Amino acid sequence: MTTYGLLVFDEAEELDLVGPWEVFTASGLVRAAGDTAVLISERPDPVRCAKGLRVLPDRTLEDHPPLDVLLVPGGRGARLVQSRNPVVTDWIARTRATWVVGVCTGAFLLHAAGVLRGRRVATHWQHERELEDLGEVTVVRDARYVVDGDLVTSQGVSAGIDSALWLVGRLHGRDHAREVRRSIQYDPAPPYTADEPLPDQVSG
Repeated sequence: MTTYGLLVFDEAEELDLVGPWEVFTASGLVRAAGDTAVLISERPDPVRCAKGLRVLPDRTLEDHPPLDVLLVPGGRGARLVQSRNPVVTDWIARTRATWVVGVCTGAFLLHAAGVLRGRRVATHWQHERELEDLGEVTVVRDARYVVDGDLVTSQGVSAGIDSALWLVGRLHGRDHAREVRRSIQYDPAPPYTADEPLPDQVSG
């Protein structure tokens, strides 16, 4: 059984959190092995994310099961608020998880907790220099996600889905990850990336 803990806080970026949640919970359904995903917050009160989505935590920092995976999302709340919150940073520093995952600017919160010291990481492209300037970290550019030992960090938003899929493959095998990817129908093909006609513009 794998237990995933996803940290939540005000102004966390929604997809940084919900994208990996979808992967982890779909993985559990595919495995039928009793995997658990829990939302963990400093307080039990509802959390309002960056775009207004409200989330109700399952557990608090002091009341959660042992974690195999700890995921820290990004967003303004991670970069400017929680990275200066010693209650949260101390909790991250002392939490013993087999894997730590940072999505987008969640890297700033992991840096404040001392997790990134001497590590290679990815973060949102707009904040790469800012993270680098904090010191004691090597920011890898042009990589959707970066694996350094037991640490996985990714670029912004949808890249968190990629890193979560890599992780379930690392935990449970590549074939399993492919099955999860198929089950959530994750096959990105964004429009407007080339000068090709959109499907509704193609004549029969």
